[in-house]
Amino acid sequence: MLRWPQIFFRFVLAHLVIATSLGAQTTLFSDDAPLDLTLRGDIKTILNDRTKDGPYRPVVLTYTNENSQLVSIPLKVKTRGNFRRQKSNCRYPPLRLNFSKSKTPDNSLFAGQDKLKLVTPCQGEKYVIREFLVYQLYNILTDDSFKARLIRVKYQDDKEDEMPEPLYGIILEDEDLMAERLQGKIVKVNGLRPNKVEKEAFHRMAVFEYLIGNTDWSVQYRHNVKLVFKGSQIRPVSVPYDFAHAGIVGAPYAKPAEALQISSIRQRLYRGYCLESIEELETVFNFFEQKREEIYAM
Repeated sequence: MLRWPQIFFRFVLAHLVIATSLGAQTTLFSDDAPLDLTLRGDIKTILNDRTKDGPYRPVVLTYTNENSQLVSIPLKVKTRGNFRRQKSNCRYPPLRLNFSKSKTPDNSLFAGQDKLKLVTPCQGEKYVIREFLVYQLYNILTDDSFKARLIRVKYQDDKEDEMPEPLYGIILEDEDLMAERLQGKIVKVNGLRPNKVEKEAFHRMAVFEYLIGNTDWSVQYRHNVKLVFKGSQIRPVSVPYDFAHAGIVGAPYAKPAEALQISSIRQRLYRGYCLESIEELETVFNFFEQKREEIYAM
């Protein structure tokens, strides 16, 4: 386990190599309109591959651009995740899209992308849409957040002639590009106590997780939280993701961890660290009050 001085040293090294250009960013996440895609390949084999380290398999992604032209991009896909990868839990496993920069057209929505997470419908599309809206809620509160794009994707198997119905899903911003957008860099270290990360961002995240009824996260174990060193800050910023088990999403498979001793994802439990007084959160509460109308509008 790294000690705090070692973490600071890594922070200094990381900032020496951070690119100053944000040229890899694309317009993929600049539009809130659902994006229609098709993934064509050996889809049945891909969706049935529920092993932990399944192989990447070739597919072709197609979509129609703003000029009504069909864009085709060859890439590789594999299943990912833990809970949602298990066939007993989810019909469709989440996927990882691996793009080749040399094979991705420079003028396409996916130019500059490397690996993107695709969230698929586990037990109903409405829960995917709800989770997408949670990402948008956090975008309202802060730029220290993942961008997400709602998609309608057709999974077209090479051996099937019939075109399947589209299913809703979410494409999540690449974590390294998210950090680059924030002019920072991801740090991968376990055991960092919550009171050692940037204070304002942590309290904002912890109150937000309480607001949506989500207990499925941890800074110490980097569980559904990314840590980003950015700018001249000496403490990393906590950036949450994966809200599938939040009470606001209400997925039927979601259950709180037994150790938390709560009976339902609808039962809130604050998971921030202990404070001497609740008044220390007054600034955060006031900030949320200022955003109340935007939150309810979303």
